[in-house]
Amino acid sequence: MICAVRSVAVFCGSNPGRRPEYADGAVALALALVAREVRVVYGGARVGMMGMLADAALAAGGEVVGVIPRQLLDAELAHPGLSELHVVGSMHERKALMAELSDGFVAPPGGIGTLEEFAEVTTWSKLGLHAKPTGLLNVLGYYDRLLGFLDHAVDERFLRDEHRGIVLTDAHPDPLLDAMERWTPPVGARWIDAGGRAYDPERA
Repeated sequence: MICAVRSVAVFCGSNPGRRPEYADGAVALALALVAREVRVVYGGARVGMMGMLADAALAAGGEVVGVIPRQLLDAELAHPGLSELHVVGSMHERKALMAELSDGFVAPPGGIGTLEEFAEVTTWSKLGLHAKPTGLLNVLGYYDRLLGFLDHAVDERFLRDEHRGIVLTDAHPDPLLDAMERWTPPVGARWIDAGGRAYDPERA
């Protein structure tokens, strides 16, 4: 099955990060999405990596949809020039609407909020709540330690290999987006025993 990725939620932070390559990665991602005529869905702010992503996509002629909680809108953080801006009541509503509007999810380098958003949609995929690809834009190896942790979780029988494969990764946008287009969701049991074997707890 080939995923029809026509709208991608990008989880990125309100800070630009220490290294200019991180911002360059967000801009490159925006341009790659626009070149593929993929709509950008993001957190709706004008600051940090979020603002850079939106500005780059808009300047290239892309469609950019923001989803922002009213609290942040009231703090004057909303981007004024988006194709569309949804104002919601909470962070929970923001994530739910971003997921609904998107066919896939990408996280460039970011902080705890970025990681939390990405972890949630990845968990939803593992639980079979959606069948949409999830990818980390691993600029300068930013997510190497996280990926190493996930490998460790597989070794320690907290995560199945199939579910480790939910997290796609590449340092560059186009190969990552290609992998997302090719991705197929895992099937079968979600649980493993201490020996690494899949099992159904209802039949155990």
